[in-house]
Amino acid sequence: MSLVGKKFPNLSVDAISFLGDNLKINVFEEATKNNQKVLLFWYPKDFTFVCPTELHAFQNALEEFEKRNTKVIGASCDTNEVHFAWLNTSKKDGGIEGVTYPLIADTTRNLSSLLGILDIEEEYNEEVDEVLLSGSNVTFRATYLIDEEGKIFHESVNDMPLGRNVNEYLRLIDAYTHVQTKGEVCPANWEEGKEAMTADRLSTAAYLSQN
Repeated sequence: MSLVGKKFPNLSVDAISFLGDNLKINVFEEATKNNQKVLLFWYPKDFTFVCPTELHAFQNALEEFEKRNTKVIGASCDTNEVHFAWLNTSKKDGGIEGVTYPLIADTTRNLSSLLGILDIEEEYNEEVDEVLLSGSNVTFRATYLIDEEGKIFHESVNDMPLGRNVNEYLRLIDAYTHVQTKGEVCPANWEEGKEAMTADRLSTAAYLSQN
């Protein structure tokens, strides 16, 4: 079930900074108490393959997110110790040295379970009359954009082999901010500086006739 339009879970979880400081992060409070947007992205596992390309891609775009008053947070079910080891592994060895945003360590799977993004399959077993769970117990590549009131305004989930397009999240933040500030709606493929619409039939017809 989609969580778009709902409040992000108000839950504190373990995390680590790139300096090695153990943290507690509450994503909902990061948004509401600091009056900022939050981009939270989940990846399956440290020391893997597609994952480091994504972490570096978000780091490379970090300044653009900060310009948009958006905090970036990464997350997986690995421990803080494993996170820190990966943070201290160079790029040439497949590491994420140079990443400066915090990483959540959801080792209890409490938050990822609430979000429903764990790679877990349910299978009914007739012999014991129970639903049995199986799977790798890691998360899919889920991404959440949360506004200043703690509401989720975007949610997407990729299968594990599929890396994300970081620029699309910048575009979505721009579009949502435009809606917040201008009261207009953003049509397909809208980008900052392009024409938006008012939410009525005449505006839609005018936009379509010109595009």
